[in-house]
Amino acid sequence: MGKRAKEGPTYKVLVQMAIPALREAERQCPRQGPGAKPVIAEWIIAALIMIAVLSRRKSKSAQYRFLCAKRTEIAKWLGTKQFPARSGYFRRYRRAYPVYQEAVRLQGLQAIKENVADPTHVAVDKSLIATRGDPWHQSDRRAGKQPPGVDVAAAWGYSEHDQWVYGYSYEVVVSATAGTTVFPFLASADTASACETKTFMDKTTQLPVPTKSVSADAGYDANHLGESIEYDSEDRRTGRRFLCPENPRNAGRPKTKPSGADASRAKSRRRRAERRTYLESPAGRRLYTRRKKTVEPFNQWFKAMFELDQRVWHRGLENNQTQFLASIFAYQLLARYNYRYGHKNGQLQWILDAL
Repeated sequence: MGKRAKEGPTYKVLVQMAIPALREAERQCPRQGPGAKPVIAEWIIAALIMIAVLSRRKSKSAQYRFLCAKRTEIAKWLGTKQFPARSGYFRRYRRAYPVYQEAVRLQGLQAIKENVADPTHVAVDKSLIATRGDPWHQSDRRAGKQPPGVDVAAAWGYSEHDQWVYGYSYEVVVSATAGTTVFPFLASADTASACETKTFMDKTTQLPVPTKSVSADAGYDANHLGESIEYDSEDRRTGRRFLCPENPRNAGRPKTKPSGADASRAKSRRRRAERRTYLESPAGRRLYTRRKKTVEPFNQWFKAMFELDQRVWHRGLENNQTQFLASIFAYQLLARYNYRYGHKNGQLQWILDAL
């Protein structure tokens, strides 16, 4: 049985574990656009946000007060005396999302090296979270009515689990290999209306090299996703499988003759039939069953840990993109810390509570 640190984890230890990924993420996501380069590096701002998120201070004002109270300690952890002004922290909070998205990917690769999780089989899912304040109903939109305090950047989205939700969403790719820790490898965030067949496309090229299968629900049913996963740029098999039930909206379309452009469609239909056959096979069903034991429980654990099971922390898309990705990055960090003490599971709440 694994052991715990005698006094529990400290922010210092977690920050030291996070710095390499944040530094490299900044290097791979250089600041673009006009204007002088900021005095305080992006990775430092990302580290400050991570500390504030781990403290579970929900408003940016509360986060900044918490960081100011620990300013001397934080300066030592980060090796810098630079500290943003309140307005600077608020402004750059909105811009930290790209660095965090890359940092999540990099920390996923680090976790594979450390044997924290096995990426042989993965699952992808999109989860919805309601916005702060009242929803903006379509009838009010059409009538030009905007309720007081409504978050105009949010949007309506639907899922079988959450039904209709006015708010935001995040998408995550997690390990689904039997006997391994459920660990997020890739993630993104958007409004609740974001289309899974579009948001997942970029991630298909970022999957860990050892990955052999990807499981998804019917919302991801699209030929271009299946072919991106199962075939390379030269149309050769990659050895991977895309396990995804067919969406009824894609059924019953008229068949085309295999000539010219129609030949390409016929090839897509043939490959689609091959995916259906494999999903319905004993091996396919066994792999797909892992999805309900991995990514769906992950969403529950993640939302509960960072108090996202009811509403988002902020208003505005960019603010919530940063908070979602910072929280997923922090979740990865806690899982890596947990593994260091011999715990090969996803029970991370004790670490968060010990901070």
